[in-house]
Amino acid sequence: MVPFIDVMLVLLIIFMVTAPLIAPSLIELPSVGKGGQPPQQLIEIVIGKDESLQFRQGGNSAPIALEQIAASATKAQASVPAGQSAVVISADRSVKYETVVKVMDKLQRAGVQRVGLSVQMVN
Repeated sequence: MVPFIDVMLVLLIIFMVTAPLIAPSLIELPSVGKGGQPPQQLIEIVIGKDESLQFRQGGNSAPIALEQIAASATKAQASVPAGQSAVVISADRSVKYETVVKVMDKLQRAGVQRVGLSVQMVN
């Protein structure tokens, strides 16, 4: 037991001597930049409870098939400068997640820029 105490005291003295010599390190925190401008054009794809699809653009709403979504979105985005249009997918909470993923997949395979999901906060 006594050799163990001797070793611990030696280690304590070593740490007490070396602790003031260690320089504290500085942490580089990321800075907050300005957010990008909101899109000029908002295209919304609404997925209903019965998995029906609606294509909304500029206040106009029309039913659309899954196969036509990518073509309609790329056509709508072509009318404004690059990066100034966003596609938002909003779905009813009872819709299967698989349906939302299918819509996102169609849009991404067609090269549609700025695809996002709409989130509604519930209190």
